[in-house]
Amino acid sequence: MYLITAYFDDETKATLQKHINTIAKASSNTYMIDNKVPPHLTICAVEAPNVDVLVRGFKAFADELQSGEVMLASIGTLFPYVVYCAPVPSRYLLSMSAKANEIISAVPDVSINKYYRTDSWLPHVTFAKKLNDDQMIKALTVMRSSFVPINARIVRVGLSKVNPHVDVDVVELS
Repeated sequence: MYLITAYFDDETKATLQKHINTIAKASSNTYMIDNKVPPHLTICAVEAPNVDVLVRGFKAFADELQSGEVMLASIGTLFPYVVYCAPVPSRYLLSMSAKANEIISAVPDVSINKYYRTDSWLPHVTFAKKLNDDQMIKALTVMRSSFVPINARIVRVGLSKVNPHVDVDVVELS
């Protein structure tokens, strides 16, 4: 699997990483830290025979984008394993998803994960994953007292491999 990801300005990145670290400390679940998963918002998840078939489409996608603001406003869960923060839906985010889906779906031998198609996409920034029940409760408890909405700026996009998370290409947005 490969990801097209949005990355945030340095201040937002530091705040999000602080939340990831806080949950890891409170829950003893260090998956995100151990696997060096940076704070990011996945725009599109793709199955492809190899990353090389995606590079041209990724460049076309990135060329159509500009930096933009998002409001990371709430905490959520994907039961039973994930805690995340979610942005307020916006034209900016939905147009990003639509562009990625349009361009990447035209690449032969590629399929977009059904949860990352524009009509079924739940944009989120993962804070913790692979949590058990006790870790989930601890993660939500600590976020209840520390999370406040974040005015964030998306400043770059990446094409990434997963497990471990490794950027193949990153484009700075103007």
